[in-house]
Amino acid sequence: MTESRIIRDFSRESSLINEVMSQLRDVDIQKSRSVFSANLHRLGQMMAYEVSKVLPYKEQAVTTPLGVSKCQVLSEQPIIATILRAGLPMQAGMLSFFEKADACFVSAYRKHNADDSFSIQLGYHSHPSLKDRILILCDPMLATGKSMVAVYNQLVSEERPKTTHIVSAVAAKEGLEFVKKEMPDAHIWLGAVDPELNSKFYIVPGLGDAGDLAFGEKEQH
Repeated sequence: MTESRIIRDFSRESSLINEVMSQLRDVDIQKSRSVFSANLHRLGQMMAYEVSKVLPYKEQAVTTPLGVSKCQVLSEQPIIATILRAGLPMQAGMLSFFEKADACFVSAYRKHNADDSFSIQLGYHSHPSLKDRILILCDPMLATGKSMVAVYNQLVSEERPKTTHIVSAVAAKEGLEFVKKEMPDAHIWLGAVDPELNSKFYIVPGLGDAGDLAFGEKEQH
């Protein structure tokens, strides 16, 4: 990759992203499933705007009622990928800004073992060709980072994108370091970085289980 790697933690910046993050974390606001999903959608829109600043553009002549204007438009459209199911509202927000982008869906979950360890189980995936495309992989939580890396490795096993962006609401410091090591060329955009994981590998203080908060509690297997 020729450009410098980007790692943005918006909790360290003055941005309305911090306002949305405060609402996503708030246990009282979380009581409304629709409001929580709407805030993930809003965060996706804000992150799309931030990522759009570093994408390639071209000049295009646009006819107005009074003449012709030379405008800057995206020279190519990204692929917006997410991990089912928690990432759906965030992906929808990004797609509402990248309205001509392609979408990619991957299923992944933690399979817990008797010794409290877990492995990442991958399943369904659907996506267009990734060859030489811009890939934006969004998921609200970057805990251990293992799901993100496993999904990425599956996606690029046959075709590699030319640029990859990782977008998450909250990352644990441990997960961020793992992704930085395993995906050294990926740009990373985060609403916040939290200090630790608990014994169940949930981010602390985090915001809870984003999938359950958006769609209802799931049965544990």
